[in-house]
Amino acid sequence: MIPGLRVGHVTDAAGLTGCTVILSDTPAVGGVEIRGWAAGVHGLEFLDPRHLVPTLDGVVLAGGSADWLLLRADGVLEMDLRVTLRTDDGALISMKSFGLRHGPPEVMAAIGRGETVDPAAYYFRTTPRFETAQPAYAFLNSLVAVATGDRRPEGPTYTVYEVL
Repeated sequence: MIPGLRVGHVTDAAGLTGCTVILSDTPAVGGVEIRGWAAGVHGLEFLDPRHLVPTLDGVVLAGGSADWLLLRADGVLEMDLRVTLRTDDGALISMKSFGLRHGPPEVMAAIGRGETVDPAAYYFRTTPRFETAQPAYAFLNSLVAVATGDRRPEGPTYTVYEVL
């Protein structure tokens, strides 16, 4: 038992799924991993408190950050990501992103097995949007961005481009 943390869990044995909830009495940064995703294990690396964004130097906050995935019948993975980033200077930035990932079945199966795959072998694009009340980062509120993704064994990597 850890003072200040409360843990609850429920398992659906028939559905081969479950949910664990960890509540902190004080604000906390955390990470999460979801097991049982269609292709095996899917980690939410954006929620990893060690995740740094090169131009912002901050961490993604676990509370209020989530990644919803839908594997459609046609094999396309829909991604709906919503995260809150706290920069090293204390600013809060909300990011919402919708994206698609798909490719040849053998390539997607290799990604599902955790293998390294050339990102040119599949389609992985997202459309991030930012919102903040912090003057130093206000430029993010008025830009349109697109991103390319690379699903590596250790987690996804995104390269974000401003549309001019």
